[in-house]
Amino acid sequence: MLELSDETVRALQRQPYRTADPVMASDPTIYRFHELLAVYGPAFKALIHEQFGDGIMSAINCSVDVSRREHPDGARVVVSIDGKFLPYQWGA
Repeated sequence: MLELSDETVRALQRQPYRTADPVMASDPTIYRFHELLAVYGPAFKALIHEQFGDGIMSAINCSVDVSRREHPDGARVVVSIDGKFLPYQWGA
């Protein structure tokens, strides 16, 4: 119906990655995101638990915004992640 090439159809049918890809991790920008979460992840988790209670931020039901902010030392990258809070469901 859409007259897509076979290659495009196959690409759209692939399962998204949810695990680390060593090739992507070597990209400097992606590496910095890994580094950011390795360093600050525990603090982010503690703040979420402090402000919302026992639970997680959904990575499925979220939106992401990337913007530019000017700064005297050079442009800044602003990344905002707006994720739904999902409280843990303990017990039945």
